Amino acid sequence: MSIADWIQQNLDSSTPFFIYLALGLIVFIETGILVAFFLPGDSILFGAGLLAATRSDTNILLLAIIVFVAAFLGDQVGFVLGRKFGRPYLERSKSPRAHSMVARAERFYEKYGWSAVILARFYPWIRTFIPPIAGIGKMNYYKFLSANALGAFIWGMGITFLGYYSAQIPALKDSSRGVAGFFVTLTILLTLRNYIKAKRK
Repeated sequence: MSIADWIQQNLDSSTPFFIYLALGLIVFIETGILVAFFLPGDSILFGAGLLAATRSDTNILLLAIIVFVAAFLGDQVGFVLGRKFGRPYLERSKSPRAHSMVARAERFYEKYGWSAVILARFYPWIRTFIPPIAGIGKMNYYKFLSANALGAFIWGMGITFLGYYSAQIPALKDSSRGVAGFFVTLTILLTLRNYIKAKRK
């Protein structure tokens, strides 16, 4: 039995609650916890949308809302961690480089912060680090809040719905579960590869 077949069987037997919970946790951890930057969230969201299209007991709207909330809260946590802990740590440092980093972050987020927070959603790894750096640079909280909400909506709900409606394409309609299994398998392989590369560095 191949990995894809094993994953597909487990997905088929999973309850909707487990799917909602697992996806929400994965998205939150990837966007909010720095140590999980290697998770390929785009593949996970697309695969989850495809999976929802194959199951009558999985509500795509509820799934997309859970993704939105998890992505939004993840970035909020990252921002708070950067402001409450990252900036004080750098300010206490005696290294001129640390103080220079804070100054550069302030200038960058003052000029490009709002669009950077939104666009970073679509770049793996970068989307994990942008929120805490925004906190370090003391980006205006309300600007960050609005950019975070819009980015979570476009990225999180957008890719999830894209996966769902891709199953309506004739070429994918009869093989959507296999495609979903492929994306989940790809996600696991990319996660392992990125983790190994990060450990080597």
